[in-house]
Amino acid sequence: MMSGITPAGQLFTLIRPHALRAEESAAFLRHLQRRLAQRLLVIWDRSPIHRGQPVKAFLSAGAAPTVHLEPLPPYAPDLNPDEGVWKLFKQDQLANVCCQGLDLLHQELRLATVRLRHNPDSIQACFGAAGLEL
Repeated sequence: MMSGITPAGQLFTLIRPHALRAEESAAFLRHLQRRLAQRLLVIWDRSPIHRGQPVKAFLSAGAAPTVHLEPLPPYAPDLNPDEGVWKLFKQDQLANVCCQGLDLLHQELRLATVRLRHNPDSIQACFGAAGLEL
């Protein structure tokens, strides 16, 4: 699962039944670009899937003027507001959830995402927890 949040309290996710690759990172960026229809500042960790060839191809195919990618410093999850969303998923939305397969896990993740989307204040609070002002 990949997620992204906005200062307005929006939550975007990408759920796949396999380990995510650079192809999914590029697809996620395309999705954000279509949904938000504005210039994007994407701040993300230094995962190899965020630096792969599909992401570079996406940028060089015309997205570079409207999508700016900014990496977080190495080993700095406390500066990443999206980590707060993962904390909400793990400790609140999915606490004590036990799934007997990927299909059930996928369903639980989707339900948790819907619940979080109905609570933009919690998403916005993740920016403050990372030391960022809105």
